[in-house]
Amino acid sequence: MSHPHPDLKPAPPLAAGGLRVVALGGLGEIGRNMTVFEYAGKLLIVDCGVLFPEETQPGVDVILPDFTSIRDRLDDVVGVVLTHGHEDHIGGVPYLLRERRDIPVIGSKLTLAFLEAKLKEHHIKPVTVRVKEGERRDFGPFGCEFVAVNHSIPDGLAVAIRTGAGMVLHTGDFKMDQFPLDDRITDLRAFARLGEEGVDLFLTDSTNAEVPGFTTSERELNPAIEHVMRTAPRRVIVSSFASHVHRIQQVLDAAHQHGRKVAFVGRSMVRNMGIARELGYLRTPPGLVVEARELEKLPDHKITLVCTGSQGEPMAALSRMANRDHSIRIGQGDTVLLASSLIPGNENAIYRVINGLTRWGANVVHKGNAKVHVSGHASAGELVYCYNIVKPRHVMPVHGEWKHMRANADLAVRTGVAPDRVIIAEDGVVVDLVDGRASITGKVPAGYVYVDGMTVGGATEASLKDRRVLAEEGVVTIVAIVDADTGRLAEAPDFLARGFEHDDSTFEPVIPLIEKTLAAAAQEGIGDHHQLEQRIARAVASWAFRSHRRKPLIIPVVIDA
Repeated sequence: MSHPHPDLKPAPPLAAGGLRVVALGGLGEIGRNMTVFEYAGKLLIVDCGVLFPEETQPGVDVILPDFTSIRDRLDDVVGVVLTHGHEDHIGGVPYLLRERRDIPVIGSKLTLAFLEAKLKEHHIKPVTVRVKEGERRDFGPFGCEFVAVNHSIPDGLAVAIRTGAGMVLHTGDFKMDQFPLDDRITDLRAFARLGEEGVDLFLTDSTNAEVPGFTTSERELNPAIEHVMRTAPRRVIVSSFASHVHRIQQVLDAAHQHGRKVAFVGRSMVRNMGIARELGYLRTPPGLVVEARELEKLPDHKITLVCTGSQGEPMAALSRMANRDHSIRIGQGDTVLLASSLIPGNENAIYRVINGLTRWGANVVHKGNAKVHVSGHASAGELVYCYNIVKPRHVMPVHGEWKHMRANADLAVRTGVAPDRVIIAEDGVVVDLVDGRASITGKVPAGYVYVDGMTVGGATEASLKDRRVLAEEGVVTIVAIVDADTGRLAEAPDFLARGFEHDDSTFEPVIPLIEKTLAAAAQEGIGDHHQLEQRIARAVASWAFRSHRRKPLIIPVVIDA
């Protein structure tokens, strides 16, 4: 099994006739999926998503893949293939199109509809190419064939990419539900046919590789959802991802069966479900879906609300209901159904919301106490099935953290793929397929690019470090008025502190320290403000740590008297 090496050198130019594969995101993390394929001087991109920030990245909205390695080659890009419409696969497209507006964006009907709605907010009109399963299209030297796959959003596609160097099959995100709600199953016949032709490199979704067996069918959630609709004494509030059309379809069907009306709450939910209804992916019996304000006229047991916020996002509808900061007041007898996963890192936020809702008297039904969620990703049994059907020459696990990719690699080896033909790469690691052999040849930059308000890439690791310090340790500003002739304090310094425990007397012991520091500087003949400020900052920092065990951000200001 080839592993990435931290000491990899920058990648050499691609060998003649070779195919290069570089993931700029999505390997070693769950999110910002983006893979760049290079052949015959042209580039094809598959997916361009965002990663959501953790608590250690305060103020960051989303994190993008790093476009540095392709920035001076944007004119060589023949298209961006989107496998499906989730944010971690399409969220970065607006930022890529800002750099070159007319890159063709290739995807299925629903995926492009979700993307176009997103791009409208960025005032970008994309060049789109709509494709569907079974279709073959050429983009420059890349022959693409699209294959139906089942996932937690409709219209998912895997893509087979044929080049003179060999064929790559990229699953995108997928599972193998045998009874999907839209009867559109993952097309294993196509996988088998491609396998017969010869798949040189198989990129497979690793997210659930550690989970044994098979992912449960969506239909198996029906009893639990139906039970809630039947037994809930008052309103039912369902929270789900705003893109999980099939889950929401099940909620609508169960609500309809029990004579309830449904309203959508939350901007992304209203927008996405509007698109899904318009395009026929969400089937709604006449009169079932109403505007939220019309619900006021109905008795509580006739009401179902479908809202955003299943991950405990602070601004989403459900969190605001839990905080009593929403026009919908949760009360005794209401039932809240959290029909979604716990994304790693969000557990605390979700439990906070569950506790908040329970406090107001709601009965909260979630995956911990009822069968109301199944994953959108293939478990180990399904992945092994695919390896046995496709019989790939090389395997490269994608989409997952290290533990997921390693588990996926082990599965491939157990089905008979030679260990030296299983490549575990990381973001930025360059894999070249030359003369039928795939190997790691180097790396390109693939750091985090932070979107912070209106700026892209403005926030850096250093500025985030300052933010963490401000959040945890506070800030102390010292204004020292110094007599330019003597180098001494002209008057007592002013101290302004925020988030650092203090009262009027706290900083008294610091004044002699500053005087001593200035005297030492004067003796050495140092009068430069910047140098004086640095010395004061060091002296105050060591005092703050000695006496308070704190490391506040220190901002010294030296002014001439």
